[in-house]
This record gives sequence, structure tokens and C-alpha cells, in this order.
Amino acid sequence: MFKKIFANNQDKAEMSFFDHLEELRWHLVRSAFAIVILSVFGFIFTKEFLDYIVFGPTQDWFPTYHWLCKFSNSVGLGDKLCISPTDFNFQNPKMAGQVMLQFKLAFILGLVGAFPYIFWEFWRFVKPALKEKERNGAQGLIFWISFQFFLGILFSYFLIAPFTINFLAGYTITDNVQNFFFIDDYFSLLTQIVIGMGVLFELPILVFFLTKIGFLTPSFMRKYRRHAIVIILVLAAIITPPDVIDQLLVFIPLYTLYEISIIVSKRAMKGREEKEDVEEWS
Repeated sequence: MFKKIFANNQDKAEMSFFDHLEELRWHLVRSAFAIVILSVFGFIFTKEFLDYIVFGPTQDWFPTYHWLCKFSNSVGLGDKLCISPTDFNFQNPKMAGQVMLQFKLAFILGLVGAFPYIFWEFWRFVKPALKEKERNGAQGLIFWISFQFFLGILFSYFLIAPFTINFLAGYTITDNVQNFFFIDDYFSLLTQIVIGMGVLFELPILVFFLTKIGFLTPSFMRKYRRHAIVIILVLAAIITPPDVIDQLLVFIPLYTLYEISIIVSKRAMKGREEKEDVEEWS
């Protein structure tokens, strides 16, 4: 694969190894510039992002609490899913703590916002190494990768984050200890949950490429489906409170993602087999 990346391009003259490195450097520079531009926007509106997005899951007006309560009543569960956010007491133990928080927030916003453009730059660098059929088969790749990433972010922010944050904030083992939270810890936890799920939602795309290169098959995923179910259940139990209904709200989308990945793997496997048959007869 790496040899292909540094191979000749039909649309370009032959380039040396250092010419390719120079080209890669400019892709990275443009990506970094996009992150900086969006980070400036996040830096200017730090207060708004903190008050309405970062601290959103800690407020009574957060839409998830109202949606879940209405859903719970509509399906006959009463107030089972009605959640009231825990009282949070945030502290800043460092002199430059809030300044660093502003820079961290700006960088994360810039990185997330520029994700489609960063991948587009990466795709521009790799694309010349692919054959025409491979390029045609990857049409819409940037859209789907971006869509899956932001879908994972929205899912985790509006569903997983409120459960996890409230459970950890309200968890006590003795009345002699009160919970006071450093703002850095809260921000780091929220960032890990949101971005982590954004990456996890790329599973179908990852499965597609692993199947294309022969590292994964749909039969393998079906064979170990039970193992995947156990892993997903454990994951749901870790990131949600010890409540069956809450765990199901996390388990169902993640398991659906796994089943979708099997379908994606099957289609990718079929395309790879057809390509091998054509090459065999040619």
C-alpha cells in the first residue's frame, strides 16, 4: 500500500521520494491551518460553548432529560427514565487552569470541526495510488466517514454522556465524603466519551477496508457474534448506570452497528471475489 502511495501518478510527472514527502507536508499544513481557523472560532466563543454544550448534560434544560421522560411516559414506564441531573460542584485547582481549559476547548472544537477536511486532504494524498476501479468503489467515502463520525458524537453526547456523568457524579460509598470535581477531569471525561464514540462509529468503514484486504470476513463476524454481544453488553454496563433499561438504550444502537458491519463486510467480500475472478480470467 505504501509503495502504491509513492508510485507514479498518471496525471503527474514522475516524483521522487522527497517530492512525495513535500506533497504530504503541504497536506498536513493545510489540515493544521483548518484546525487553527476553527480553533480561533472556538476560542472567541468559549463561554457559549462551555455554558450550552460542555456543561449542557449538567443542566435541567438539557433536551435528553425531557425526551427520555416523555418517551418513558408514552410507553407506559411512568417516570422510570426521567432523570434529574446531579448537583455539580466544579473547581479549578490551578492558577492557569481556566486559560488552559479555553485552549483545550478551542483545539477540540477545531479538530472535530475540521475532521471532514482533514480526511479529504488525506484522501487527496492517497487517491493517486489507487486504480480507477478502486477510486470508483470509494465514491462517497468522505461523506460516509464524516457522517458516521458526527453520528457517533451526537449519539454519545445526547445519550451516553448524560447517563455516565450523572452516575459517576452521584455515586457515593459513604456520607463522610463529598464529591467535588476538577473541571479538567469533567472536560477530559466528556471529550473521551464523545470523540471515542465518534471513532467507534467508524466500525462499518473499518470493516469494509479490512474485508477488502482480506483480514476480515462476514463469516468470521457471524461466528463470533455471541462474543461481540457480550463485549457490547459489558461496554454498555460500564458507560451507563446499573439499570437494564438504560443499558439497552446503549446496547441496541451498538449492536445494530455490528450487524450493519456484517452486511458491509458481505458486500465488500463479494466485490473482492468478483475482482479476483476477473483477474484470474484475464
